[in-house]
Amino acid sequence: MQPSELVMNPKQVFLSVLVFGVAGLLLFMYLQVCIEEQHPGRVEKRREQRATSGWGPVNYLQSIPRIMTREKIQEHITNQNPKSHMLKDPKDKPENLLNSKRPTRVFTETNHSQGEAPALGRNPGSPTIRLIEKQQGTKILFRKFSETNWSVDIRPLNKSLVTDSKWKRIDATQEKRRSFLQEFCKKYGGVSHPQSHVFHMVSRIYVEDKHKILYCEVPKAGCSNWKRILMVLNGLASSAYNISHDAVHYGKHLKKLDSFDLKGIYSRLNTYTKAVFVRDPMERLVSAFRDKFEHPNSYYHPVFGKAIIKKYRPNACEEALNNGSGVKFKEFIHYLLDSHRPVGMDIHWEKVSKLCYPCLIHYDFVGKFETLEEDANYFLQLIGAPKELKFPNFKDRHSSDKRTNAQVVGQYLKDLTRTERQLIYDFYYLDYLMFNYTTPFL
Repeated sequence: MQPSELVMNPKQVFLSVLVFGVAGLLLFMYLQVCIEEQHPGRVEKRREQRATSGWGPVNYLQSIPRIMTREKIQEHITNQNPKSHMLKDPKDKPENLLNSKRPTRVFTETNHSQGEAPALGRNPGSPTIRLIEKQQGTKILFRKFSETNWSVDIRPLNKSLVTDSKWKRIDATQEKRRSFLQEFCKKYGGVSHPQSHVFHMVSRIYVEDKHKILYCEVPKAGCSNWKRILMVLNGLASSAYNISHDAVHYGKHLKKLDSFDLKGIYSRLNTYTKAVFVRDPMERLVSAFRDKFEHPNSYYHPVFGKAIIKKYRPNACEEALNNGSGVKFKEFIHYLLDSHRPVGMDIHWEKVSKLCYPCLIHYDFVGKFETLEEDANYFLQLIGAPKELKFPNFKDRHSSDKRTNAQVVGQYLKDLTRTERQLIYDFYYLDYLMFNYTTPFL
């Protein structure tokens, strides 16, 4: 054979590349179908996560009226939604203030696989078609769930297990909190149809099936010790005092409500005792800042700290830009109120109205950090917990630091202008209203 015969002409090279390319594409498509057939749940959950992404920041850096009392706050809300007090027809609903300032995801009839269906329709027995059919069944469940009228009435708590009269005062306070929140949601919530993705709505709720509890986690409001209690109730530990911080937050011992299918979510929401524990928003904000930015942290400094210093500190030194440590409270507030944040929100300073959706999920028990121990121990009585189980009172981290209270908050707010303090309040005003907290340091 002559050497010249070993050299392929350009036409042969093109055909060879084309054949190998088509073969590779077909192999990729085959492997993708196999993966979807074997792990449909993972594929669906990834699509659900994509569907709930894109929650954009709100522009709070704008002039607003000074809001000094609860009456004026409610007047401010009424001015924003004047129709809410003019509705005569009970079918008409006021605008849902929980979603009035930020775009929301709503339930739709759209099938995520619509674009693939026409091309694959010729082979009804293929694995991908079976996956599409399963998604269509899920879509029907979503529609039924979204069409359900979530009753604004809160189920009465079962107090038959409470025998000690010392709980009467706490019970009376609890009823006032529940009715206050209920009235607020009736007036401003517009809650007949949830305007949010259900899996996103319940993503912060922990499940304890033995005692039928749903607990919505609000960071910096006693959540670490509450998760310890849930682990003890679940039989995962004998004492809340023996569970480390890492086991609580990284052990993944507890189930969340979004890990169940829609039927499991809906049945638990309707039959389990739902609890949320909240805290004064300004105290919670300062507590989060102290915890995440005033102590060494391998996540918040490089992720949040570097971005905050880079955008909000003029002439920042190279060391601060490289490690992200030393963020100042004023810089953190500029980040919080910025409509173009360099990095997204975090659950430690996100609003309770966006973490737990208290006007869409009607909580049976509303506890407060300010009365945490007595509220928590009363709740344990209500659900029939072992008598020896008491809510732990130790500080989970940085135990040598003084607890964040009104006096500590005042020290941090001294560096802010009156306008900045007002804007922080405006950012959290729904939380202040829903849970009946007094006007902060304005």
